[in-house]
Amino acid sequence: MAEPRSRSPALSFFPLVIALLVAAVIGGIVARLLPIGHAATQSAALVAPATDVSLAPLIKKTAPAVVTIAVLQPSPAQQNPLLQDPFFRRYFGVPDAAALQPTVAAGSGVIVDGKRGLVITNFHVVQQAQAVEVGLKDGRKVAATPVALAPKLDLAVLRIDAKDLPQLELGDSDKLDVGDYVVAIGNPFGLGQTVTSGIVSATSRPLVANDPRRFIQTDAPINPGNSGGPLIDLDGKIVGINSALFSPNGGEGNVGIGFAIPSNVVKKLLASVRT
Repeated sequence: MAEPRSRSPALSFFPLVIALLVAAVIGGIVARLLPIGHAATQSAALVAPATDVSLAPLIKKTAPAVVTIAVLQPSPAQQNPLLQDPFFRRYFGVPDAAALQPTVAAGSGVIVDGKRGLVITNFHVVQQAQAVEVGLKDGRKVAATPVALAPKLDLAVLRIDAKDLPQLELGDSDKLDVGDYVVAIGNPFGLGQTVTSGIVSATSRPLVANDPRRFIQTDAPINPGNSGGPLIDLDGKIVGINSALFSPNGGEGNVGIGFAIPSNVVKKLLASVRT
């Protein structure tokens, strides 16, 4: 009777070799699909936000020329004849001290001519002013004199007598495009110099129907007290003077809709002062 043959060692290892080869092939395919090595670094670079961009150099360059403006205004009783009568003061619940004392309002401005000491602000900031004081970023406080008032444009030019004044150049507002980055600097709510940023939301925008004026609309936060401060482009030039904001709650806060007077309008008023 013939004895049974034993299985060859080579044949017993053959399935194992096949399995290893298949695993190697599959592993290579998967490795190509995974974002490893240089490919992973490149992909991450495409989606990672830039971390080396800062507006700080721009602010350091421009902020010294932005000023705060304190305005001494007539008392409420002087502005409203009804409050001159004690009966009406009691009726409206206005204390005598509050009604009879002059008030102080705050706004912003920007120095556009350091040699001549010329400061641009809004007309409504200095309207009915009994006295105006300009506060510089270096701590100096200087009396200011209005030299040009343009109520219809809501612009005013003040003159201060001080040395070593910084200044900012007026840019070309006609070159602004929707989407351009801008920075607003001013004195919101009397807090002191504050910087906000955003984009140009619209150009040549009237405030109301049949308004002949045209404004730059921006979503850079503008609040009460920012009036008269500059809207600055990324070259450090003034492209607008912040003037108004739209707010559904009576103008008490920003909702991303602010308006600035174009710098080219400011240039025309300034030219009349310099001649």
